Amino acid sequence: MRRYAWEHFGGVFDCEIKQRRLDELQALEATESFWADSQQARALLKEKTQLESVLGLFKSAETRLSDVEALLEMVADSPNEDDLRAVQSEVAELLKNVRAMEVREMLSGPNDAADAIVSINSGAGGTEAQDWAQILLRMYLRYCEQRGWQTSMADMQPGEEAGIKSATFFVRGRDCFGYLSAESGVHRLVRISPFDSNKRRHTSFASVYVYPDIEQDIEIEVLDKDLRVDTYRSGGAGGQKVNKTDSAVRLTHIPTGIVVACQNERSQHQNRAMAMKILKARLYERELENRKAEAKVVEDSKMDIAWGSQIRSYVLHPYRMAKDHRTDHETGDVNAVLDGDLQGFVEKYLMERNKK
Repeated sequence: MRRYAWEHFGGVFDCEIKQRRLDELQALEATESFWADSQQARALLKEKTQLESVLGLFKSAETRLSDVEALLEMVADSPNEDDLRAVQSEVAELLKNVRAMEVREMLSGPNDAADAIVSINSGAGGTEAQDWAQILLRMYLRYCEQRGWQTSMADMQPGEEAGIKSATFFVRGRDCFGYLSAESGVHRLVRISPFDSNKRRHTSFASVYVYPDIEQDIEIEVLDKDLRVDTYRSGGAGGQKVNKTDSAVRLTHIPTGIVVACQNERSQHQNRAMAMKILKARLYERELENRKAEAKVVEDSKMDIAWGSQIRSYVLHPYRMAKDHRTDHETGDVNAVLDGDLQGFVEKYLMERNKK
């Protein structure tokens, strides 16, 4: 049975390859030089945790499969209702494990394991939309809590009468960007307005956009082959104190064309070290600007927060339903969804996205 499980499921999920990689990482972690490069060590530990998670799911599914076979052999000759319910329960748990593995395999993007930044903005609908934005904020905070992720508010702008105009918060946890990226888009609410004395039905909109929190991953590396180093005599007032040696340093970063110079230190070595520090600071700022430009491309591609652009609708009147328009996944238990029960929508979206 275990052989069947390993060959059937393990082949699909590359478990043997993952196990070999995990063994390599565990061996590396045991070496004295593992923490010599702390940033690389953290990246490897994150990879190790992810592999342990996937393999843990697989081993759980393998155990469930063995349990199901054992139960089937027991009840084959004289089945009864209790035994059949036990088999059904084990099969349901097995399918849950396999589903979790399938979804976990979908999180293979370069930033899926990153922490996340979630931005919510009210759209068309005035006070109604601002109240809706606050409902969405609560929904996502509850979802994060259910997943065991940590959240911290970065900014929140309250509405004039109720709700919020916008909110931004950080999410930290395993694969949180990968999962939350499924929620980027416009969300539409249909309900009887609590702010309308005539109890009319209103439609409100709010946008949710999710970004990977990768600023801490920026690493500036300057290669010698990318540098042109020029030395020259420092300028000065002349006289006895004039610098007689070529101690000033000018660094040109060839790929970007950035030029920095330093001549105020006493030695060429000191001037070069200071120039390198300035160069790295400028390259770091340039990298941040590039990332902002990439984010702007995402922003410019967003749809208007209004009718026809929504990814999901939440209808509270005249019927009750939450429906994702990208996958057609829907449920009538809207209250559960607004209380953070989003995993069904998220998993369906991730599965559909990776089929394309």
